[in-house]
This record gives sequence, C-alpha cells and structure tokens, in this order.
Amino acid sequence: MEQLIDFLNKNSIKYSENEPMSSHTTFKIGGNARIMVFPASEEQAQAVIGFCAKNGIRFLPVGNGSNLLVSDNGINACVICFSGDYSEVRLEGEDVIFAQSGAPLMKLCRFALQNSLSGLEFAYGIPGSCGGAAFMNAGAYGGEMKDVLFRCEHIDKNGNKGFLEGDALELSYRHSAYYENGCTITGIYVKLKKGNKEEIKAKMQDLISRRREKQPLEYPSAGSTFKRPPGYFAGSLIEECGLKGKTVGGAQVSEKHAGFVINKGGATCADVLELCRFCSDTVYKKKGVKLEMEIRVTE
Repeated sequence: MEQLIDFLNKNSIKYSENEPMSSHTTFKIGGNARIMVFPASEEQAQAVIGFCAKNGIRFLPVGNGSNLLVSDNGINACVICFSGDYSEVRLEGEDVIFAQSGAPLMKLCRFALQNSLSGLEFAYGIPGSCGGAAFMNAGAYGGEMKDVLFRCEHIDKNGNKGFLEGDALELSYRHSAYYENGCTITGIYVKLKKGNKEEIKAKMQDLISRRREKQPLEYPSAGSTFKRPPGYFAGSLIEECGLKGKTVGGAQVSEKHAGFVINKGGATCADVLELCRFCSDTVYKKKGVKLEMEIRVTE
C-alpha cells in the first residue's frame, strides 16, 4: 500500500488511511478501509484504478454505501469513494440527463423535477448514488432504473474508459452487467419525458410520504434486506413466520416493515448476518421459499 500512497501524494489525489466504513454506509456498520480514495474527476479515478490493476492492489468502488454491509474486520483494500466532488448532474438536450456516479439519486430526481422531466418519480427517496442505482437496477413502486437508463460510462478493471448502452447493460431485477464485468460505473444517462412540474412534484411527495409511513427510515439500514422471491414479498413471508421484532445483538427485523433489518444501535456485521440467516432458514422451513440477500456483503 505504500506504493499507492506515494502515487496518490504525487498526483495530489485526496485519500484517507484506516477510514471507518461505518461512516460511509447507511447501515452505520463496518470496520476500517485500509485506504479510501476520493477522486475529484474521472481522470483521477482512472489513474487510481489503473495503478491498482498494474500493481495487483485490490480496489472496491463505493457510492453512498446504501446497499452495503461491511465486515467488522474492515476492508484490506483501496476503497474508491465516488461521492462529494464526484456528483455533477447536467442536462444533455431536452430530455436526457447525465449524472456522475457519485451524485445522490435524490439529487438526480430533484434535477429532473426542476426541468419538468418525468420518469424518475419512483426513485425519489431511494438513498443510493446514481452509480449504485444503475449497478443494481434499483427500483420501487412499480418503476426501476431500466425504464429510463440507456447508457453507462465506466472504467474497466485495467483502467481503460468505456461504456455500455441499451441491451448490453443487461438490466433485470436488481441486476446489471456490472455485477459480473468488473467495471466501475463513472456516469449514467437517463432519458425522460417532458411533463407537468406540479404533477411530478405531487407524485414524488406522495411516494416519499408512503416511504416514511411504511419504512423504518428513522433507523440505519441498507433498505430492503432480501430480494423479492417470484410470486411473494419477502417482508410478508418474514412477518407470517412471526419474525417481526426478532433481534440479534443490535440488529433487528423492523417492527414497522419486516422486509428491513435495521441497526437498533451498536449492531455488528456479524449480528446482521446471523439474523438474516435465521430469517432465511425459518422462512424456508415454514414456507418452502428461499430468500436471497439484496444487500451486498463486503470484506
């Protein structure tokens, strides 16, 4: 890692050593990242990824950390944090918006509203970054990123710039081509439709009200813990098995919405994983349905 530190210093790229991942995930859980880099431009991100690839240094891109559960032992790698400075959003023509991967999805939604563009209302209130939303094809309330996303720019695992668009993105339920290809999303393009600003605003406010009413937003979590099994809802299955309020250490199945495992205070990664395993095993035993984690677990 000393080589990397020298490289970062020489190139004036901002970084931090032994950075607590609990400060960079919405779960507020996780040990330290050995090195966390904060690229201010695509060129800096490309330089860091290229250097890591050339020197055999493991790297992990993160955005808002809203779908991430980090090991209590931390991450012995270079974590590249796309947030803060890496969050430009701009209009490209009449109905296309470009957003850097570190831009909060909420910022993109508000920008669409300001420009009277409809199509992202479903995403208002999703806590992730634009890059993370594209990576996992985030969705809610009958909409998903695949409805509007048509192009992603990326840096491949060797440090080369590239892009995917259309069918090559392989967007399906909570999945994109980026799950397998090892590339790091740096920017996204969404195509929207001109709409009525007041109607767009009303729909966004309705959805955020429904989120606040039904979801445990007052506690740290990573959103929906499990993927939706075909023909079922994970939260309903967990509730039917009597697991609402089930606790392991500081982790709890939310009493407000059983589809969420929350950090009630001082939860560890081990607590969350044990509770998730218990829920999965119980649901399979009682209902015969296998639950698959939606949260990415990283160490």
